Amino acid sequence: MAEFTRQRGKRQEDGGLGSLLDVLLANARLVLGVSGAAVLAIATLAVKRLIDRATSPRDEGDPKAEQKTLEESWQDLALIKATPKPPRKQRREDLSEPLLSPAQPPAPGEAREPRVCSAPPETPRVESSPPRCLTLQEKLLSHCGSRLAVPEVQASLALQLARSICTQLQNFLRSKCPELPFGSLFLSGPLLDGLGALVTNHVHLMLPVILDATLWSLIPGEDTVVRNPQYWMIKRTDLEYFPRGCSPWDKFIVGRYLSSNTLNETLHKMLVASINWPAIGSLLGSIIHPVVASQELKLEVKHDQVELIITLFPVVEMEDKVLLAAPPEGLVENLWLESFYRAEVSKVKELDAGDAGARQRCLRILNGICKSHPALHKLSGSPLTHVILHLSATSSDWAEENLADRFQQVLEELVGYLEKGVLPSYFNHKINLFCELLEEEIDDMGFTLYSAISEPDLLLKEK
Repeated sequence: MAEFTRQRGKRQEDGGLGSLLDVLLANARLVLGVSGAAVLAIATLAVKRLIDRATSPRDEGDPKAEQKTLEESWQDLALIKATPKPPRKQRREDLSEPLLSPAQPPAPGEAREPRVCSAPPETPRVESSPPRCLTLQEKLLSHCGSRLAVPEVQASLALQLARSICTQLQNFLRSKCPELPFGSLFLSGPLLDGLGALVTNHVHLMLPVILDATLWSLIPGEDTVVRNPQYWMIKRTDLEYFPRGCSPWDKFIVGRYLSSNTLNETLHKMLVASINWPAIGSLLGSIIHPVVASQELKLEVKHDQVELIITLFPVVEMEDKVLLAAPPEGLVENLWLESFYRAEVSKVKELDAGDAGARQRCLRILNGICKSHPALHKLSGSPLTHVILHLSATSSDWAEENLADRFQQVLEELVGYLEKGVLPSYFNHKINLFCELLEEEIDDMGFTLYSAISEPDLLLKEK
């Protein structure tokens, strides 16, 4: 009985809903016209079906019935979405204006006004050329020309400031430490050698440390405490015959070895406390600040048109080795880092001069990309140069028209080296240029470059 009452109530509700829909559709034809009424009818029918299914009893446990109901519901929703929209009628600007009625003949004696059909104004046709799809070669050349070109005025001013600071520092060291045989300071770095990119504000200032070869000798990196062939030690020899004090550098000895840490600490104190940088900056029209918190010997130079970061490196040249006072982080002292920068630049330029190659251009693009990429910035500089030198030994065609091929090949080579975790130095295969990278850093670099092999544009986008 209860079930019957419920079904009856449902039929009454359906009857009331049906009567309401019939009235609505009848009036819709008068207001919306035939097409509008048809649209409303289709949409109303679909909604009514959804309401019926929502209120009808469901056959619990009958999967076929449930599947059928679901399919019909999707069909009704598709019907609503597919319902064509009625054509938009032109909106009347003045609601007091009567609706248009069929044309009636003019009254007797009334002249018919001629109808003027004004043609719609012609819009000028613009011939739109299809967007040009640049090749990787064109994108690389454009990237090198637009983003990596250093403004000549800024580069000239940066070098002029760096040379002036170099002269002032040279004069100070000669007057403050006349007993120490420092050589003539000279500038170095990508800005001078043309292999850098993006920035003009990094310059290296090299301070030669002149040693007497009869009192000092080099200890190979494999025999040092870190067992790294790239780090060397400089040992004081023949102390029995030439006791301490025979060399002006004996004051920087720690355990019979010339300590790079001790020399850097002495120079750091001079840069921070002894040199009148405000006076020198005023003379050069700039502001000069030594970086106190840095372990490196750094100067920040701010000028109206350019900003500079100058890094000072004490350097020892012995037995055809170039050693920098740049020890690794940690408690280890006395270590000197072997630098291949001079040999790298010389070799790349020599190869390019021999076959009119594009190695330097490729290196500038890669340096610019890696320096600005958060995951790749530790690849810029020496590692990229060594990859290109390794690749030059197997790929001889480095003409400019093959820049895109060589660029993509360098990416593939880099991914291969990162997979192994080893990038041997071009000048000493015992040295792994990846040895100081963390495993997470290698994974991030490898993933980024692997993704860029199939889509190199990812590396050329603005960061």
